[in-house]
Amino acid sequence: MTETREEKTILVVEDDKEVLKTITKHLEHMNYKVLTAEDGLEGLKLIEIGDFDLVITDIVMPFVSGVGIVTALKQRRPEVPVIAITGYGKEPEAAALEKNADLVLSKPVKMAVLKSHVKELIEKSQKR
Repeated sequence: MTETREEKTILVVEDDKEVLKTITKHLEHMNYKVLTAEDGLEGLKLIEIGDFDLVITDIVMPFVSGVGIVTALKQRRPEVPVIAITGYGKEPEAAALEKNADLVLSKPVKMAVLKSHVKELIEKSQKR
């Protein structure tokens, strides 16, 4: 029996503490290891030192936007899937997609939808 790296690690960058807590709780329930950042600057620092299987980022945040997170991650590790989340409509969504976010979801995000996309993107990236 071949074993893969057992625990997948997800970085969640979100400045809304309640949203961050909800996403984290759901991902941990799916047996993912979750690291969190409460703003884009903190998220960038974690991207520099961390090894993630997936990143979920809010788009509109203080200091560094989610678009900045997507840009930095894709320059460093283009194979890592990114889900960007926004409550601000089409303009931030287009900017995130332009920087190669794998998926953009609108707030409020349904947890069942997010969990399904997380599982699918991680599985897909493991096959590359």
